[in-house]
Amino acid sequence: MDPVSLQLGTRNLHGWLVRLLSRNLEWLDAKVKLFLPNVDLGSEYQALDPAQRVILHLQKLHTQGPTTWKSFIQGVCMELDVPMDMEVLLMSMWGHEDGFPSLLEIGKESRSDSQLHPGPQAPSPQTQASHHSDTFRPDTDPQSAVHTQGASDWFSDAAQRGLKRTYQSCGSSPRRKQLRKQQQELAKKYLQLLRTSVQQRYGDRTPGLGQPLAFHQVYVPSILHWSRASAPFHTQEGATTGDPKAEDGTNVNIRDLFSTKASKGPRVTVLLGKAGMGKTTLAHWLCQKWADGQLDRFQAVFLFEFRQLNLITGSLTLPQLLFDVHLRPEASPEAVFQHLKENAEGILLIFDGLDEILQPCSDKETADPEDPASALTLFSRLCRGTLLPGCWVMATSRPGKLPACLPTEVATVHMWGFDGPQVEEYVNHFFSDQPSREAALAELRVDRRLWSMCAVPALCRVACLCLHHLLPGRSPGQAAALLPTMTQNYVQMLLALDPQGVLQAEPLLGLGEVALSGLESGKVIFSTGDIPASTLAFGDALGLLTSFCVCTGPRHRDKGYAFSHLSLQEFFAALHLMTRPQVDREALSQHVTLHSRWVQRTKARLGLSDHLPTFLAGLASHACRSFLSLLAQREEEWVAARQEIVLQALKKLATRRLTGPKIVELCHCVGETQEPELANFMAHSLPQQLPFHNFLLTYADMASLTNILGHRDGPIHLDFEGCPLEPRCPETLAGCGQVENLSFKSRKCGDAFAEALSRSLPTMGSLKKLGLAGSKITARGISHLVQALPFCPQLEEVSFQDNQLKDKEVLNIVKVLSCLPRLQKLDLSRNNVSVSTLLSLTKVAVTCPTIRMLQVRETDLIFLLSPPTETAAELQGDPDLQGNANQRKEAQRRSLALRLQKCQLGVHDVEVLIAQLQEGPQLDEVDLSGNQLKDEGCRLMAEAAPRLHITKKLDLSDNGLSVAGVLSVLSVVSTCQTLAELHISLLHKTVVFTFAPELEEQEGIQKRATFPDSLTFQMPSEPSLRSLRIRLTHRALQAQRLELLCKALGGSCRLGHLDLSGNELGDEGVVLLARLLPGLGSLQSLNLSENCLSLEGVFSLIQCFSTLQWLLHLEFSSASQHIILRGDKRGRDLLAPGSLPEFRAGARLGFGQRHVPRSFCLKDCQLEPLSLSHLCKSLEKCPGPLEVQLSCEVLSDQSLETLLHHLPQLPQLSLLQLSQTQLPPRSPLLLADLFSLCPQVQKVDLRSLRHLTLHLRSSEEQEDRCCWRFTDCGLRQEHVEPLCCLLSKCEDLNQLDLSANLLGDDGLRCLLECLPKVPISGSLNLSCNSMSQESVLCLVEALPSCPRVREASVNLGSKQSFWIHFSRQEEAGKTLRLSECHFKPEHMPRLAASLNQALQLAELTLTWCFPGLEQLIVLLGLLTWPTGVLTLRVEEPWVGRAGLPKLLEVCARASGNITEISISETQQQLCIQLEFPHQENPEAVALRCLGSQLLRSI
Repeated sequence: MDPVSLQLGTRNLHGWLVRLLSRNLEWLDAKVKLFLPNVDLGSEYQALDPAQRVILHLQKLHTQGPTTWKSFIQGVCMELDVPMDMEVLLMSMWGHEDGFPSLLEIGKESRSDSQLHPGPQAPSPQTQASHHSDTFRPDTDPQSAVHTQGASDWFSDAAQRGLKRTYQSCGSSPRRKQLRKQQQELAKKYLQLLRTSVQQRYGDRTPGLGQPLAFHQVYVPSILHWSRASAPFHTQEGATTGDPKAEDGTNVNIRDLFSTKASKGPRVTVLLGKAGMGKTTLAHWLCQKWADGQLDRFQAVFLFEFRQLNLITGSLTLPQLLFDVHLRPEASPEAVFQHLKENAEGILLIFDGLDEILQPCSDKETADPEDPASALTLFSRLCRGTLLPGCWVMATSRPGKLPACLPTEVATVHMWGFDGPQVEEYVNHFFSDQPSREAALAELRVDRRLWSMCAVPALCRVACLCLHHLLPGRSPGQAAALLPTMTQNYVQMLLALDPQGVLQAEPLLGLGEVALSGLESGKVIFSTGDIPASTLAFGDALGLLTSFCVCTGPRHRDKGYAFSHLSLQEFFAALHLMTRPQVDREALSQHVTLHSRWVQRTKARLGLSDHLPTFLAGLASHACRSFLSLLAQREEEWVAARQEIVLQALKKLATRRLTGPKIVELCHCVGETQEPELANFMAHSLPQQLPFHNFLLTYADMASLTNILGHRDGPIHLDFEGCPLEPRCPETLAGCGQVENLSFKSRKCGDAFAEALSRSLPTMGSLKKLGLAGSKITARGISHLVQALPFCPQLEEVSFQDNQLKDKEVLNIVKVLSCLPRLQKLDLSRNNVSVSTLLSLTKVAVTCPTIRMLQVRETDLIFLLSPPTETAAELQGDPDLQGNANQRKEAQRRSLALRLQKCQLGVHDVEVLIAQLQEGPQLDEVDLSGNQLKDEGCRLMAEAAPRLHITKKLDLSDNGLSVAGVLSVLSVVSTCQTLAELHISLLHKTVVFTFAPELEEQEGIQKRATFPDSLTFQMPSEPSLRSLRIRLTHRALQAQRLELLCKALGGSCRLGHLDLSGNELGDEGVVLLARLLPGLGSLQSLNLSENCLSLEGVFSLIQCFSTLQWLLHLEFSSASQHIILRGDKRGRDLLAPGSLPEFRAGARLGFGQRHVPRSFCLKDCQLEPLSLSHLCKSLEKCPGPLEVQLSCEVLSDQSLETLLHHLPQLPQLSLLQLSQTQLPPRSPLLLADLFSLCPQVQKVDLRSLRHLTLHLRSSEEQEDRCCWRFTDCGLRQEHVEPLCCLLSKCEDLNQLDLSANLLGDDGLRCLLECLPKVPISGSLNLSCNSMSQESVLCLVEALPSCPRVREASVNLGSKQSFWIHFSRQEEAGKTLRLSECHFKPEHMPRLAASLNQALQLAELTLTWCFPGLEQLIVLLGLLTWPTGVLTLRVEEPWVGRAGLPKLLEVCARASGNITEISISETQQQLCIQLEFPHQENPEAVALRCLGSQLLRSI
């Protein structure tokens, strides 16, 4: 039997326990992990069956000793469902037969254990001494003890004390109730112990002797504001102070920090504030208030400082963090921790200095959140709710340095420091007697710069300390004069702290060395060995250093030291850099740097030297030179050189392009130097547009910025977007005359911000553009701004968009428009405005003489204004003639655009609007689109349009207009003479009226119409009416309403363009419309696109050519359903009925301009023979001249024959085009026969079998020569003979183009054989037909049989060309030009023989035809004519290289008599003139011999 069985007493009891625990394995694993943190529960353990796992755990627990075993058995009885009899057996077997001690002995052991490990309430003498020597202020006091105890130590202590957990099962066991009660008593005792400990820590804060810094404090809370990043928690019931909604930018009371509630998840608040704002002070103050019972909602408050948690290098659990690092319970830590878990909603954990974390936060989380981890990881688990769910967590940090492990849903609160009343309250508490208070406040109020520095609580404390030292014995104003900068405040503080009144250089420099080494290593807590003893004693005596206990290991405590504030450490570091000769020039300038503090999450901590560059700049001031000289024990010249290094570094930074945070920091540094030249240099180095986006700005930041801007001459634009701004920030802009544009866009701006801004605006004389958008301003804040705006007459643009303003506030803002004479734009978009208020705004727009546009669209609300301009004539005119008459004249000249889009206006609202507009000025535009006017409202607006004097547009789109309401809207057509266009589309919800101004209002009235040749046609005495365009598109019209439409439009004599596209009229509707069109008069265009028309419907419109005189062009595309009927583009005014006489087709006007032809265009249609026949029959009645353009995908042979067959029946046809149409291969032959079928064909142009153009002449026109062009039509040899046969019937054929076909050599030979039968009188183009030297030889052979050929030219190069030119009569002298033929030797005999037969050849030019002289010698030898003269030109590259003797030798071998030789080496040309027959006489021989004397160069 194993030891466990022996301990239980019987095997049955052991087996029952195994079975019980086998059903609760998860509980058992957690309990074992609690008692045995190092136990391995890996894969091997998981592979065991449940019973084996239980037995293994019981053995391990039993071997740990009696304390662990008893605690485990007690946990089984308390937490699991154990029957009463089994519970009695288990409890009674403790210590039986196994040497375990009795219960009495256990109690003794527990008592002795507690004596071995004293709690915080019984500190050792050394600890007591350390507490008494702690002079740390409330805002920087760390907790009393921090150590790095391992994970196992705590659990061993806990096991020895007997662990208890809450009873979780049902039942009414008296033993369980007793244990429960015991747990509650232990927790209550611990909480009281914790409260007492905190009371002792903060109980005595009276200053000790020799410690001037420890003035007694009455806490003055800083200003707190919710940030936009705050989670949307609901307000806790019972909260009494603060804004109940806790919205972004609103003030936060201290109680409001914990007045929110969340049903699930963590409750985390992050308090952001710059250094010195009082974050640590608030953390300690909360602990003190809880200890005093004033924060009763929390049972326990734990405060941790990350600068001390950084000393813990090992891992720890949450119980260790709470009980060992903070405060240890006297007994049963597990029971106390269980009580804290059950009451987590009453637990507050405060983590101070989140930005001071040294170790990075690990993104890798273990499976069990209760595993030991670093302090930062435990903090992350608390924030995420995986540890102690439901508890409250508050962390403090400087902005821009939040770790990545912080969840994004935290509530963020900004701490702004002090405002004016809080500064006064702090001063009143600081000084004990009334005269000192009044004197100090007087000094602060006089010195604006010192007052702004006191907005930072830490600086306010330093300033008060300095004033306390400086005020006695000085006149008013002298004390403040010694405190112009933050650095000089600290300098005066050092002088004030020394009780001897003598500056002790050595210990101060020693503190500086310690401070700098700490900043460079990220160290803020020092041990005894880090600081020399004398330096430590000096700093401790003056309160510059604070001491406290820290634990650096298990049961090992030590004393830690820190500067009383981080800024003090930075100040001493700056002193060290400025006074130590060991710090060279480069090292000193490297510390003058700027830090960017964007509000974003960063993976690593950025560093601690926020104020170090500022202190260096302050020490570079001339006022600090004597102090530094005394401290460094050097001459002032040496100090001045050190100061110059800093000033030059700052000047270099001022020349760079800096981000917003760096600009602000540089402003602080430059202001600290008190150097006007440097401030002036920086002010003029700033860009005109200065953006500040997404970083926190305090009152002190803005004060430093405006201080620099005061040195600038030119204007500057300040843009603050997304920046958390202290409510008092605008006060710093008072009197800043350099700001021209000022824009704030932040939810952090509320009523207090607006009130402060209203006080500064009247003093900013150069401000032209003011923007305050996206804020939380209410009626109270707006009232202050409205009162201030009339004192800013120079404003040109004001924006209050996205401020959630109500009707009353909007109307109050609009009332001040008359007080802003230069205002051009007022933006009130994204505010809450009702329809009734909107109508009130329209009345203002109508009556205010400077408003030129009111634009409202959903959330947009914008006024555009035109400031009135007074001319010199008006100023010098008769005063009696000005007054009201001038006002009326100005009102008449004014035009107003009104855009009220998507404003939910109804019929009643339209009636009110019409009444307002009738009394108003001329309207450029009225846009009421997107409202709810319906048919009645649209009708009312249309009827009122003639009375409203609208000059450009009336938009009633998207107002629910129906088909029935369209005709009622058309009533404006006959009543409004200024209407230029009306567009209605029910599909697109478009209803737009476009107007043109009255003719008498236009400059340069057109009184007559001018024709192209400057001849004029006399018009009636009445002025011409402008043509009107009506567009009823996309379901705006039905076929059955066409008669009503034409009746409504028939009364208008101005209708010029009618668009009925997209109405699905169909063929039947179009036929009906064709009958009704004559009643509409002369139109310029009619659009019937997208009306589901077939070809039959289109053919029915062709008859309109004969019934409508104005119709000149008809276009139809089947694919796009595009159909347009157009007239003369010059318009109705010039072609109105009766204005011009009628002309018959083809007749000429008296001024020489032919009558415009009519055209019919049919695209993308299936042109079958039947359709073409129908088309041609429809076109027979059309007057001419007529142009027809057709296109389809494919045209068959039969369709083409049908079309050509009908051409004779269309004598008025002047042009026929087939484009983008695949024609049949037989098209060239069909077209070649067209002349016999239709003699009026003048020109045929067929290209690529896709484009065909036929030009026809009328019977009255003079006959002209014909031109036939068949290019790229795939013609081959077999097509040549039938083609020539058909073309031989054309007696006046002038040109024939067969280029880019596939004739080849055989096709050319066949063509040359048929050529004498074809009556060509012009030219024949055979280029690009794949021809070779064979074709050239055939051409030469055919020359004798073609007497009318006057010239032939062939080029077989890359750009192949083959032209033959003819004359009507036989030509005596022919010209033959051959290029790039590259003849071979075997071609020479045939070429010479053919040339010998061409007796009429007068000139032969051979270019790049012979590779060398040999071929030319052969040709000259074989060329023999009976009689005649031949000029032979040879152009070859080798002519210039052959040399004169060689060329003469070649020429001498010619068969004919050489009458002339010309050689040009530059042109590489040889010209020989031969005369036949050949005669050998002395003269000829002499000529050849003396040829060199007769040569001339060309």
